Amino acid sequence: MPELRILGVDIDRTFGGRHGHFIVDRHELEHPKTQRAFQWVYWILLAEVAVGLAAVAIAVALQAGGTDVGFAAWFRGIVVLLMTLTLFFFAWRARQGYYWGYQRLRLFSQIFPVVSLVVATIPGLYPYWMVVEQIVFAVLMIGVADVLTNDHMRAAFMSPRRRAELREELGPGAQDAAPGSQPNPS
Repeated sequence: MPELRILGVDIDRTFGGRHGHFIVDRHELEHPKTQRAFQWVYWILLAEVAVGLAAVAIAVALQAGGTDVGFAAWFRGIVVLLMTLTLFFFAWRARQGYYWGYQRLRLFSQIFPVVSLVVATIPGLYPYWMVVEQIVFAVLMIGVADVLTNDHMRAAFMSPRRRAELREELGPGAQDAAPGSQPNPS
C-alpha cells in the first residue's frame, strides 16, 4: 500500500507515529466480519454528518429568523461537523489496513461521547435543541465505539507490540500461526 503524502508530508507517519506504516494482515481486512463492521461505521458516520448538518441548518434558520444562537452553539456545530468529517479519514485508512487509522477512530469514538455528554450538562451553555443534538451525537459515537471494540475487530487490529509478543510466545514458525502483519513495504 503506497504511503499517503500531501505536500511532501507523510500523513500516515504524522498521524500514526512509529506505527504509521503498520498494516494488518490482508486476510483480517477481507474477513466478512471486518467488512461488515466498516460498513456499519460508515453508515453511523454518515448519520453523524447528517446530525451535524442539521444542527448547522437549525442555527442558520434560527439566526435568519432573528433568534441569536450564540457563539458556543455556532462553534460547537461547526467544529463537531468538521471533526466528524475527519473521522471518515481515519475510517478510510483503517479500512485500508492501517493500524493507526483504526486506533485513532476507536479512541475518538470513545472520547467524543463523554466530552459531548459532559458539556451538554453545563446549564445555559447551549440551547435545548443543541443539547438534544449532542445527546444524539454521543449515542451514535457510542455505536461506532461498540462496533470497533468487538472481539473480532480488536483481534484483527491487534497492536504491533501485542502481535510481536504473541509471535514470540508461539516460537519459531509463528509467522504462519499467529495473526500476522507486516510493515508497509514502501
